[in-house]
Amino acid sequence: MAYDDAPLTPELYCSDLQKSLALYCDVLGFHILYDRPEDGFAMLERDGARIMLEQIDESGRTWCTGDLDYPLGRGVNFQIKVSDVQTLYDKTVAVCGDLFLPLEDKWYRAGDKDLGNRQFIVQDPDGYLLRFFEDLGTKERETCT
Repeated sequence: MAYDDAPLTPELYCSDLQKSLALYCDVLGFHILYDRPEDGFAMLERDGARIMLEQIDESGRTWCTGDLDYPLGRGVNFQIKVSDVQTLYDKTVAVCGDLFLPLEDKWYRAGDKDLGNRQFIVQDPDGYLLRFFEDLGTKERETCT
């Protein structure tokens, strides 16, 4: 993947870039595509999913529309597809302890089918919710006759 070919890449402000990178890279399996340490910025990637992290610096250029109070990203969770959610879950629990949502199998209605996810949610140091999932496939919805 080229640096600029992802159709959507959220940029998340963070209070301590190094602390965030420790979780995202050392635990959650992201790697740094490129960074600008002088700007407190890093572009991360994992299996095609991308997230930009930028350390809060209110003295410079920001695109903030309100106060940056913890937890950041209230009301948003980022769903990230992985190939082996169990292994990632085990590693995340071993390092982070209790998670926002423990591993579960969940089926979501999509028209006349159900879509299955094996998923868990971890909260990053600034409060953003990261929902990692593995696809369980689809099944026909049961109907009553």
